[in-house]
Amino acid sequence: MAKKVRKSRRRAPVTSGVSAAIRSGQAMAEDVIAFRTTRNRKRAATVRRMARAPKPRRAPAPPQIPARTRALLGSPVSAGVLIAEGDSWFDYPFHDVLQVLEDDYLYDVESVAHKGDTVDDMAHSGGQFEEFARRLEKLLRANKVPRAILLSGGGNDIAGDEFAILLNHAASSLPAINDDIVRGLIDVRLRAAYERIISGLTRIAQTYLGRPIPIVTHGYDYALPDGRGFWGGFWLLPGPWLEPGFRRKGHVDFGKNSTVVIKLIDQFNAMLKDVSAIPSFGHVHYLNLRNTLKRDGTYKKHWENELHPTEEGFRLVSKKFADLVARL
Repeated sequence: MAKKVRKSRRRAPVTSGVSAAIRSGQAMAEDVIAFRTTRNRKRAATVRRMARAPKPRRAPAPPQIPARTRALLGSPVSAGVLIAEGDSWFDYPFHDVLQVLEDDYLYDVESVAHKGDTVDDMAHSGGQFEEFARRLEKLLRANKVPRAILLSGGGNDIAGDEFAILLNHAASSLPAINDDIVRGLIDVRLRAAYERIISGLTRIAQTYLGRPIPIVTHGYDYALPDGRGFWGGFWLLPGPWLEPGFRRKGHVDFGKNSTVVIKLIDQFNAMLKDVSAIPSFGHVHYLNLRNTLKRDGTYKKHWENELHPTEEGFRLVSKKFADLVARL
């Protein structure tokens, strides 16, 4: 029997802003459900029409899969199905969280994640919810119920071209972090976006299954603003995402800049933990990944660049996902 996750959660008060975000997510989910209902009725009509069509004299031959390929792929053992929505931690070349969950922990993952996506993109694009509903329908037609929904996002909303706006200039008499702007970004905008996404995904799951699917969120680990981008970040390659913003505002001390990133990551994690404590989000599980990866002189073993782990780093992160999902 699967172990039951016991969560000691502080009951977050439901403010008018939270209620509005939840209602907004539910309304968008209802629009997607109505759209998918018309599509599924059309699909059902197509199935009925094909059933009445004359059958071919010869049935199609079963697919021929070479024995060596069957031996390579192994038996169809699965730890269960997961649906994932998110950013580059779920969609990174050669190694990411989802790849490790599939290869090392035998989960089958249906992913609508895309590198570069922001939480705002996910929350306010109806296409994201529609694609989630489509993937869920596909699984349910195959009699597969997802064990969890994995949700990753926020890094692209904080880091990147707009990162410098979160900082006060080093030549000013102000602290490095502009608390008012950071609070507005993390505790207002990103929080509302997460509430909207979670409420929308929940409404879709309840419509199809009569109950919510567990949702796992995470707040990343402490990134290091060392100026490294993807494969060095040369020419048109992405990154770096943090150091240029620090440099633009006159902050050139790596140690002090790392402390600023710690504060930002802590505030982001606190927001996600608080969202998971909303009374109607009892199925939401916040995963704390801080201090999973090295931050000492050997940190490059775990950090491939400013925002993304190495293959070894992703394995350490993915183990924590797998441990949590196994308890759901």
